[in-house]
Amino acid sequence: MTLTADAAPGTAEETQHVDVLVVGAGISGIGAAYHLKEQFPGKSFVILDALDARGGTWWTHRYPGVRSDSDLFTFGYGFKPWRGASIAASEEILAYLDEVIEDNDLGDRIRYRHRVSAASWSSEEKRWTVHVTREDTGESLRFTTDFLWMCQGYYDHGRPHQPQWEGMDRFRGQVVHPQQWPVDLDYAGKRVVVIGSGATAATLVPAMAQEAAHVTMLQRSPTFFFARPRTHELANTLRALDVPDEWTHEILRRAYIAEGDEITWMSKEAPEELRAFIIESMRPLLPEGFDIDKHFNPTYRPWQQRLALLPDGDLFTAIREGQASVVTDTIDTFTETGIRTSSGEELKADIVVTATGFDLSLFGGVAFTVDGEPVDFTQRVTWRGMMISGVPNMAYVFGYFRASWTLRADLVSEFVCRLLAHMEKRGATTVVPTLRPEDAGMELRPWGDPENFNSGYVMRTMHLMFKQGDREPWVHLLEYAEERDSLPALDLDDSSLVYS
Repeated sequence: MTLTADAAPGTAEETQHVDVLVVGAGISGIGAAYHLKEQFPGKSFVILDALDARGGTWWTHRYPGVRSDSDLFTFGYGFKPWRGASIAASEEILAYLDEVIEDNDLGDRIRYRHRVSAASWSSEEKRWTVHVTREDTGESLRFTTDFLWMCQGYYDHGRPHQPQWEGMDRFRGQVVHPQQWPVDLDYAGKRVVVIGSGATAATLVPAMAQEAAHVTMLQRSPTFFFARPRTHELANTLRALDVPDEWTHEILRRAYIAEGDEITWMSKEAPEELRAFIIESMRPLLPEGFDIDKHFNPTYRPWQQRLALLPDGDLFTAIREGQASVVTDTIDTFTETGIRTSSGEELKADIVVTATGFDLSLFGGVAFTVDGEPVDFTQRVTWRGMMISGVPNMAYVFGYFRASWTLRADLVSEFVCRLLAHMEKRGATTVVPTLRPEDAGMELRPWGDPENFNSGYVMRTMHLMFKQGDREPWVHLLEYAEERDSLPALDLDDSSLVYS
C-alpha cells in the first residue's frame, strides 16, 4: 500500500493507494481476497467494511435461530472444505469465515468501521478515488485504486422493510424487527406473533417456540416450505469411513448442486409436478387434517419466490406439537393486546415480530461519478451480472436466487482475476463494458423479471436498480447450471469490453 500526502492548502489528509480495493468483508469480499492473494501475490489490496466485524449478514442478524437457508457445502467456498452439518447456525458460519481469514493471513487486509460514501473515476489518472468515513472516529479518509470490486452484498443493513399498520401506537407489547433484534429481549413464556412467512419467519418461529408460551405465524399469503435433513446421510457415511474432508466436501457439493439443478429445472418445466411433490412431502410432517392448501400452497409457482428450507422440518414439528400455529389472513388493526385480522380473529400477543423482509441496496448506497459526471445506474446496463456499462475498472458480486450465493461469488472471483491477468497481458490499464454498434436501440428491460422471480424485496426496489438488455452480454440473473461452464470460458476480447 502506498501513502501520499494531499497537497491541498491547509490539509494533511493521506491518500492510500492499492491495486485493488474490495468493498465488503462478508462471504463475497473474503472470497475475493482469497483469490487475489492466491493469484496475484504481488498486488496490493484492502477490504473496507462499515461493520464492526466480518460476515455481513451473518454479523448483523442476531435473531433467535439465525441460520443458513442453503446447504453449507455449496454456500461454503470451493477452496475451503465445510466440516459441519449441511444447515449451519450463524456462529458456525462466522467461525468458518474466521478460519479462511486466519488460514490465508487476510486479517491485516481488512479495515472494519470504514464506510465508503463515494467513488470517483478519473480517466486522466486511470484510477478510482474512494471517499471513506471511519465509523468509530468520524475521520475522513481517501483511498485510490486501479480496480474497484464491490462485494457489499445486497441488503440495506441500516434500514429494514417495516410496514406500518393501523393501531401500532396503541399496542402495549413490544414490536421487534429481526434486523434490529434487541440483545436483551426476553420472550420466555410470552405470546408471540410473527408477521411474515419467508425464510426469516421460518427460522424464527421454531426457534422462539422452544421458550415462548406460543408462537403464531401470521401470513398474508402462503410460502412453499421444504423440509430437508440438517445433516446429509451421505456426509455421515463418508466421515465414518475417514474420507478426507476435501473429498467429502466436493462429493456433497456435487450432490447438492445436482439436486438443486433438478428442482430448478422442474420449477420451470414441470411446476405443477414440483408443487405436488412439495405439498405431499409436507403432509406426513403436519397434524392430521391440517389445511395445507390454505396455509402452505401459494398461488405462485415453486421458486418464483424463495423456497424456504426447514432443517429436519422444525417448523412442522413446532406446529405438530402445539407450540406454534399458522394464521393466513391480513391485518385489520393492532389492538392494545395484539392483532385483529381482517376476518375478525383476535391474536393475543406480548411481542410482535415483523419478519416483513428487507430492501435491496444498490452498491451499498455509494455515490459513483465518472469523470465528474454522476452515474445514474437506472440508465446503465449490466454486463453479465458482473460489471456495468460505461463504468471503468469496476466489478461487483451478485449471487443466485435459486442456488447458494457463494457458487456465483466463486465464479465472479475467478472471472475478475482472469480479467486482471488479461489486462496485464495486454498492457491495458482500463477496461470498460461498452454497448456495441449492434446494441444501438436495444430494448432495456427491468433489473428483474417478475415472471421469473418476484419476491417482495425484488419488486419493492427494482426501480432503483440498473437495467438489463435483451441479448448477451447484457443479461443477468441466470442459473448456476447456465453459468458454471460459460463464465470460465468467456472470451475476454469480446468487443463489448473496451481496453485502453
